[in-house]
Amino acid sequence: MYKTAKRGKPQQEVLIPIGLGTEEMEAVIMVNVLRQAGADVVLASVEPQLEVKLSGGTTLVADVSISECSHQIYDLVALPGGMPGSVRLRDCKTLEAITKKQAEENRLYGAICAAPAVTLLPWGLLKRKTSTCHPAFFHQLPSFRAIKTNLQVSEGLTTSRGPGTCFQFSVSLVEQLFGESASTEMGKFLLMDTDDEVSRKEEFNEVEWAVDHTPRVLIPVANGSEDIEVVTVVDILRRAKLDVTVASVEKTLSVVGSHGIKIVADKSLKNAAESIYDLIILPGGNSGVERLQKSRIVKRLLKEQVSNERKYGAICSSPSIFQKQGLLQNKKATAHPSVVSMLDSNTTVGSQVVVDGRLITCRGLSSAPEFALAIIAKFFGHGRAKSVATGLVYEYTK
Repeated sequence: MYKTAKRGKPQQEVLIPIGLGTEEMEAVIMVNVLRQAGADVVLASVEPQLEVKLSGGTTLVADVSISECSHQIYDLVALPGGMPGSVRLRDCKTLEAITKKQAEENRLYGAICAAPAVTLLPWGLLKRKTSTCHPAFFHQLPSFRAIKTNLQVSEGLTTSRGPGTCFQFSVSLVEQLFGESASTEMGKFLLMDTDDEVSRKEEFNEVEWAVDHTPRVLIPVANGSEDIEVVTVVDILRRAKLDVTVASVEKTLSVVGSHGIKIVADKSLKNAAESIYDLIILPGGNSGVERLQKSRIVKRLLKEQVSNERKYGAICSSPSIFQKQGLLQNKKATAHPSVVSMLDSNTTVGSQVVVDGRLITCRGLSSAPEFALAIIAKFFGHGRAKSVATGLVYEYTK
């Protein structure tokens, strides 16, 4: 799935900084989407170390320190939000100098969530620009140039409202760097359906998911796992206070996602497997799915999960693992269009998310928020899911 710049097309250089408390969904979606479009994206830490813990507890390993970026020229500098991440970015003098130079030389810059108000505004980079940001910080923007819209493009500056608008934000950046045809292609790749025939969610054989304790969720990851799906699902589930464990099937806790983003798992799968989980979720990503498929521990855990009538889920290409293990028999499911043909024709449903009893599946990528919110609704009800969606700036429907 990894894409490089098309032959004959100039390489576009992009800087995305992160700091302690940066919003992980926003950082990862931006890096992933822009790399897929062909940009050379540098993920830079404003902290003394490259390993940075983000707002929802996910730890990423940056490519470089921000100090290594001060003499580079970028076609785009894009700031993720999150708190206190936006403050950490604001207080980084090197990043401030880079971004001010970007604006002065009329090159593209952008910010999402808290970053327009918390970071760009104190730097004076919203002057004579219309902008938007997360609703919680909207009052800080200059009132006569603040617009309550998911996306705002204003003379080289692009701003957006939050994690739930980050796909739209990232695709807009692709269009500004590579043109309209590239952004259209990217929207299709991300499964950002505008087709009304593709429903958000369908449920079959409804059963109760509620438990009398904090739900425990296991997400096994491998080199090549789809980084958008891993980070998005973890981020959203943790917002709802689920107990989420990310476990590496590799020899190290650090795994390299499908588009080169380094994610540090909480535990090794061997250690994580000593516990019992209410839900096990397999992320997609073709090479990651291949590695998960080969894991004896993953196979054993899934078999035990189903035999003990506990919940299990898969996103993107990973429902193919369930198919090979016979876990989709007499079940309805969905998957990424590239692997739907691998599933039994009586199994497949075209919705973004499909729940069948204790099984939940998802098409992947831009549907990952819908998948995570559906899980929250099953465990806690629609009220909790809607509350989380509001914080994401994501439209939630039952």
